[in-house]
Amino acid sequence: IIPLLTIPVSLIGTFSLMAAAGFTINTLTLLSLVLAIGLVVDDSIVVLENIFRHIEEGGGHSMTPFQAALVGAKEIGFAVVAMTLTLAAVFAPLAFTPGRTGRLFVEFALALAGAVVVSGFVALTLTPMLCSQLLRHNPQPNRFDRGMERFLVWLTGRYAAALRWVLGQRWIVVVVMLASGVASWSLFTGLRSELAPMEDRGVVLGSINAPDGATLDYTARYGRELERFAAMYPELDRVFVSAGNPTVSQALSFMATKDWSERTRSAQEVARELQKHYSTLAGVSAFASTPPSLGQGFRDRPVNFVVVTSDSYANLSAATQQILAEMSRNPGFVAPDTDLRLNKPELFLEVDRARAADQGVSVDQVARTVETMLGGRVVTRYKRDADQYDVIVQTSAPGRTTPEDIERLFVRGRGDVMVPLSSLVKVREAVSPRELNHFNQRRSVSITANLAPDYSLGEALRFMDDASRRVLKPGYATELNGVSREFRSSAGALALVFVLALVFIFLVLSAQFESFIDPFVIMLSVPLSMVGALGAMHLTGGTLNVYSQIGLITLVGLITKHGILIVEFSNQVRQAGRPTLEATIEAASLRLRPILMTTGAMVLGALPLALARGAGAESRQQIGWVIVGGLSFGTLLTIFVVPTVYTVFAR
Repeated sequence: IIPLLTIPVSLIGTFSLMAAAGFTINTLTLLSLVLAIGLVVDDSIVVLENIFRHIEEGGGHSMTPFQAALVGAKEIGFAVVAMTLTLAAVFAPLAFTPGRTGRLFVEFALALAGAVVVSGFVALTLTPMLCSQLLRHNPQPNRFDRGMERFLVWLTGRYAAALRWVLGQRWIVVVVMLASGVASWSLFTGLRSELAPMEDRGVVLGSINAPDGATLDYTARYGRELERFAAMYPELDRVFVSAGNPTVSQALSFMATKDWSERTRSAQEVARELQKHYSTLAGVSAFASTPPSLGQGFRDRPVNFVVVTSDSYANLSAATQQILAEMSRNPGFVAPDTDLRLNKPELFLEVDRARAADQGVSVDQVARTVETMLGGRVVTRYKRDADQYDVIVQTSAPGRTTPEDIERLFVRGRGDVMVPLSSLVKVREAVSPRELNHFNQRRSVSITANLAPDYSLGEALRFMDDASRRVLKPGYATELNGVSREFRSSAGALALVFVLALVFIFLVLSAQFESFIDPFVIMLSVPLSMVGALGAMHLTGGTLNVYSQIGLITLVGLITKHGILIVEFSNQVRQAGRPTLEATIEAASLRLRPILMTTGAMVLGALPLALARGAGAESRQQIGWVIVGGLSFGTLLTIFVVPTVYTVFAR
C-alpha cells in the first residue's frame, strides 16, 4: 500500500509543476503521466524493500521500524538520488529539440522529468515515514507470505550461484555483449522508419484533381461519385463533399467513421478499399487518405519531394516525368502527383483596335461584355418579404460552352448599333502553366504521393534520392518539404538527443560517484536493453518514429537504475572490508528483489500502452512495446553483465 500512496502524491506534485510552467492537459502530457505512474513507484519500492529487509533481519527486536526506516533510507539514499537525477537528465535534451517535433514533445519531456524529481523527493521523505508507521515484523506469516518468501529466497540463491559461475567464466559476458551490439545494429538497420505511426483518427479524406480547365459541374459530378463510393461502406456514417475547393478543378470529400467500438476495420483499411474504387474513375485523378498524426495539414501527403533548378520549366517538367515514371514502377507509391502543370487551357482575344475605334467600341467594352456574358455580373438585387436575391446577368449555359460562342456576342457601338464581336476580335486557343512555383528562390516542382501500408516513409525517400540521382542532370538539386522534411529533420534531432542523453547521464553519474569507471560500468546496460526494445518493435510490426525513439531515450534512464543499485551497494559492501568478488555477489543478490520489483512495476505500467485500443492507440503502442521489451530483456542481461564488468574494473 505504501508505493500506491506515493502515486497520487507524486502526480499531484507533478500537476503543480505543470501549472507553474503553464502546461496544459493534452494528449502528450497525459501520455507522460501514464508513463509516470510506473516510474514514480520505482524509487519508493527500492526504499521500502531496503527498510523492510532491515526490519525482518532484526526480527522486530534489535531494530524498531523507526530505526529501520532511518538506517534503510540513509543506506539507499545515494542510489535513489542518483537514479532520480539520471532519469531526469535523460529528458533534459529532449526539451530543447528544435522544430515542430521539439515543440510538441517539450511538455511531455518536462512533465515526465518533473514527475521523476517529485517521486524521488517523496521516496526519501514520505516513504520512510510511512514505513516507520505501517511496517511491522510479522512473526507468524500466512501461507501466501511463507510461500512467496520461500520462492524469493530460492530465486536469490539460484541467482547468486549462477552469478558466481558467470564470474568464473567472464568470456561469456564478453560474447553476450558483442552479440547484443551486433543484434542491436542488425535490428536497428532492419527497422522501417517514418515520422509517426498513422493513427486511426476516425476520418477519411477523398481528393479529386480534374483536368485543368474543367468546369465546376464537371468536378461536382465526380464529387457525387465519391459520395456513392462512401455509401458502400458501413464504417462511414457521415460524408461531406466540397467541389471547387481550393480551385474549380479540385474537390474534397470528408468522411467520418463510426466510433472505434462500432467497427472492426480501421480508417486506413477503409481508405485503402476506397482507393480501389477511386482508381476506376476515368477523367480525374482521385485518391483516399487519412490525416497525418502530428498536426500537419489535412491535405499534406507523406512524400513531398521537391526538385529545384535554374533551367526552364519545360525541361523541369520533362525531368519530373522521368521521376514519375520511376515511381510508377514502385508499388509502394500510391497516386503520385506533381504541382507543375503546363497545359492549362486559355483563350486569347485579339482585338482589332482600328476597326473597334471605327465602330465606336472601346477595348474595355469588349472585356466587360465578355466578362458579363460568360462569367456573370450582379446588376441589382431583388427583395421579397425578408429575403434578398442577387440578379445575375449571364448567357445561358448552352450559349457559353465553346470558343465560337464568344464570337456570337454583341457589343453596343456608335449610334447604339449592336456590333458582333466576330467582326472585332479573333479568338485563339493556347495552353499555359497553371502556376509556376519557386523554392529557395529557384524554379521548383513538388512531387507528392501516398504510401502503401507496408512501405515506410524512410524507404520512400531513399528510393526518391536514388531515382533523382539516376535521372537528374547537373544543375538540378532536390529538397524536402512538409511531412518528409519534418521526418528527416526530426530523425537527425532525436539521434543527437539520444547521444546527449547518454553524455548527460555519464556526467551526472561521474559527479555523484566521483569516478569515471562506475558510470561506465552502469551504462553498459544500455545496449543490452536496446536488443529487447528493437526486438519487440520487430515482433509487433513497429517502426522507428518519434514515439519509439522517445521510448528508447526513456529506456536509457530506466535501465541504468539497475546498474546504479548494484554498483552503489557493491561499493558500500567493499568499504565494509569485503573482497571485491564476494562484495559484488552479495550486493547483486541483495538488490535482486528491488530490481525485479521495479522492473515488474514499470513493465506492468507500460503494458496498458502496449495493448492500447481506440483513438491514438497506434502511437501509444509504439512507446509501450519499447519499454516492455527493453526492460524485460535488458534486466535479464543487466543483472549478470554489470556485476561481471564491475569485478573487472573495480579498484
